[in-house]
Amino acid sequence: MAPRKRNRHALGFLCCFGGSDLPEINLKDNNPLQFLEFSVPIPPAEELNARFSELVDELDLTDKNREAMFALPPEKKWQIYCSKKKAAQAFLIVISFSQQMQTLYAFDEEETEMKNKIVEDLKTALRTQPMRFVTRFIELDGLSCLLNFLKSMDYETSESRIHTSVIGCIKALMNNSQGRAHVLAHPESINIISQSLRTENIKTKIAVLEILGAVCLVPDGHKKVLQAMLHYQVYAAERTRFQTLLNELDRSMGRYRDEVNLKTAIMSFINAVLNAGAGEDNLEFRLHLRYEFLMLGIQPVIDKLRGHENATLDRHLDFFEMVRNEDDLELAKRFDLIHIDTKSASQMFELIKKRLKHTDAYPYLLSILQHCLQMPYKRNGGNFQQWQLLDRILQQIVLQDERGDDPDIAPLENFNVKNIIKMLVNENEVKQWRDQAEKFRKDHAELMSRLEKKERECETKTQEKDEMMKTLNKMKDKLQKESLELRQTRDQMNDLVAQLNEFSVRDWDSSQPLKLFLWSVQKEFPPSLIHGTIWNEIDDLKAFKVLDLEDFEKMFSAYQRHQKEMGSTEDLYLSTRKVKELSVIDGRRAQNCVILLSKLKLSNEEIRQAILKMDEQEDLAKDMLEQLLKFVPEKSDTDLLEEHKHEIERMARADRFLFEMSRIDHYQQRLQALFFKKKFPERLAEAKPKVEAILLASKELIRSKRLRQLLEVVLAFGNYMNKGQRGSAYGFKVSSLNKIADTKSSIDRNITLLHYLIMIFEKNYPDILDIQSELQHLPEAAKVNLVELEKEVNNIKTGLKAVEAELDYQKRRIRESGDRFVPVMSDFITVASFSFSELEDLLNEARDKYAKALKHFGENEGKMQPDEFFGIFDTFLQSFAEAKQDLENMRKKKEEEERRARMEAMLKEQREKERRQKKAKAGSISEETGEFDDLVSALRSGEVFDKDLSKLKRNRKRSGNQGLDSSRERVVTKLNY
Repeated sequence: MAPRKRNRHALGFLCCFGGSDLPEINLKDNNPLQFLEFSVPIPPAEELNARFSELVDELDLTDKNREAMFALPPEKKWQIYCSKKKAAQAFLIVISFSQQMQTLYAFDEEETEMKNKIVEDLKTALRTQPMRFVTRFIELDGLSCLLNFLKSMDYETSESRIHTSVIGCIKALMNNSQGRAHVLAHPESINIISQSLRTENIKTKIAVLEILGAVCLVPDGHKKVLQAMLHYQVYAAERTRFQTLLNELDRSMGRYRDEVNLKTAIMSFINAVLNAGAGEDNLEFRLHLRYEFLMLGIQPVIDKLRGHENATLDRHLDFFEMVRNEDDLELAKRFDLIHIDTKSASQMFELIKKRLKHTDAYPYLLSILQHCLQMPYKRNGGNFQQWQLLDRILQQIVLQDERGDDPDIAPLENFNVKNIIKMLVNENEVKQWRDQAEKFRKDHAELMSRLEKKERECETKTQEKDEMMKTLNKMKDKLQKESLELRQTRDQMNDLVAQLNEFSVRDWDSSQPLKLFLWSVQKEFPPSLIHGTIWNEIDDLKAFKVLDLEDFEKMFSAYQRHQKEMGSTEDLYLSTRKVKELSVIDGRRAQNCVILLSKLKLSNEEIRQAILKMDEQEDLAKDMLEQLLKFVPEKSDTDLLEEHKHEIERMARADRFLFEMSRIDHYQQRLQALFFKKKFPERLAEAKPKVEAILLASKELIRSKRLRQLLEVVLAFGNYMNKGQRGSAYGFKVSSLNKIADTKSSIDRNITLLHYLIMIFEKNYPDILDIQSELQHLPEAAKVNLVELEKEVNNIKTGLKAVEAELDYQKRRIRESGDRFVPVMSDFITVASFSFSELEDLLNEARDKYAKALKHFGENEGKMQPDEFFGIFDTFLQSFAEAKQDLENMRKKKEEEERRARMEAMLKEQREKERRQKKAKAGSISEETGEFDDLVSALRSGEVFDKDLSKLKRNRKRSGNQGLDSSRERVVTKLNY
């Protein structure tokens, strides 16, 4: 197409976009890509106001701003109107060449600047023009125009600024909902955008990463990004889809700011990929994706990136490691562990084996391992594809949800875990029904045989019944006489029982001495002083109604019994400078100061301004401030440096730094206040959960009905077991709870009093088994040292007072320009004082509630710290859970043994039945031969000799018994063979 034709084409698009409303357009040098100018005079006032009103309406301004716009002079209104339409022209120029986008990089270097200017103007228009501009851009297929340009770039263009500008246009288009929806709806847009990661232009690469990271966060965008990275893997011929990112993350370019910006963008994208989309609430999916990065070696790269000491980059690194640690902890909790070493194959195998042992899945684990032994193996790593296939199958099993959907791009097509499991279930069900039908047929035949036998027995039993009735009538008369005598004896016994007092009731004497439960009895609490404690609400006499004393005496007899009377245990359950320098500071201290300054990467003036402005730009990290406090100029330093202030240019790095910082008024107090301000949220966040843990745990202990019921039963057992000095107690020290597990059974040393208690709870108090649900905050409270906590709160209070004192001083002095201490710290003190007041109130409430909890359990208030008090209950609950698991394991083991016994009995019965069938068949043969009873009964199958037996019959018919001997020899010979 000739240039002149192209111009007419562009004007045609202009008419489509704005029609006759647009001013006349002049082109320079007949070049369609040259920037356009307006050459129209100001229209009449009425027309100008109408056009300007439309423009203001599109800008969606406030009433105040609208009035200000209409108050402008006509020349200014026309200038604003034309400037807005001017941006639209650049857009129309680009659209007019949507089919010939290659012209953007087909000109010489001089024209490249003009082309880049056009695309930059389009980017500005997409960001600033009204919504209808974006809508018209979409209608004219502007996105395809940009994407086609990205697809058809050569190397020179891809490394130029125009590439960055085109990516910027797409990013601007996505800044509003309609444009974003259009980009996401395009089937290839995200894939094409991802191809630009291959450029060496850092700005372009960062813009692409920002787009991809943002797409992860919008609905249905996360999966598109994963698909785009898979597309990029093929496009760039990489081994994995994230290989380029890891290479860039580890690569050193020698340009600090560019390098940090790129690495920050990469970590931001990685965090978005891991935590957005399905990764928000799907632990398995996060672990799956993160393991892909870990396999590429991201962890040592992260450790290396810490050396950049950039606050923004460090935040992304911290977030990556924080979520990783939380996920590892959550995974470990599933196995009742604190940490799982996923680099240790042996540890992971032991965990899997432990979880599957004694379950129906364990045989399949063994089968998987047996087949893995047969998989191809070569030392040079060849033939790894079979292992890769197995890994991808396991990924699908873990990641596919109930609908069969995989949040990642499924590496295996048509692999639906749900359908496969359903098929396996159906196969198992069919096999089970067949086996059951066969069993029913056998049972039916056996039942018919039993029925006949029972009918015969019934006749005999009827006769016996008649005889027994006669005998019973005789016994009835005798029992009536004995009942009368027994009633009289019982009345006498009741009179004696009525005379027993409460003390005798608490001592239900056993027939034999029992083991002692070594509790600490509340001797200092006689009946008159238990009012207001939990022991006043407990009635241990109720618990005796559920005690099987005979069974209990056997279990906890004082004498060791080696003979098992109740069955087996399984029945239960981390420069010198070239020029000569002036240094008066101690050498070691100066060296350490220089090291710190090199890490800060800021000049002395930048540090000074950051301190004066209270680091509003976040240039000084907390750890750097903490280090700076170690290098506060001392008076001796200041005096020496003051003597050499005329030689400031010769001063060494550390000396000059200390000298310049000493010129800041109250430098040390400023630093301390700034450090306190930065550290305050962290200290508050550490202290508050500890206070809340004490408060909530105290409330839970006081309110727990299940705990009260448990103590009631324990008190009853203890009073029954302990006679004499330790018996008849109204309560006991809570520390005695952890002695329950030390009292072992006389019958089986593996059974403790705690196991026995849980069995009682299962039978009579099932609610107690869920006692941990009422005491959820005990583990946290058991870790809190109240003395250290109160010390930390007082330190925070002291720090706040120091900041307030410094604020008063700074308000009284004349401040130099740029000093932001007073406004910044005033705002901080207002918020921090309120937050600290809340913490103080919470701590006072926690102290009060803790004291009430101690009193509730009859414990001395001043003698027991929270970590000790709550730790007693926490340890008991852990032992309680372990004992429950012990009993469950015992039950499973017993069920497994019973199942094996049943299987062995069935097999034995089946063999016996087969033996009877063979014997019956052998008997039918012996009726015909009469001479082979002993021989034929020893054979496994009679069918083997059918031919020999038929021949024997024929011989007998011909010659009586003469053929008998030769036939016997053949049978015996065959049998021996």
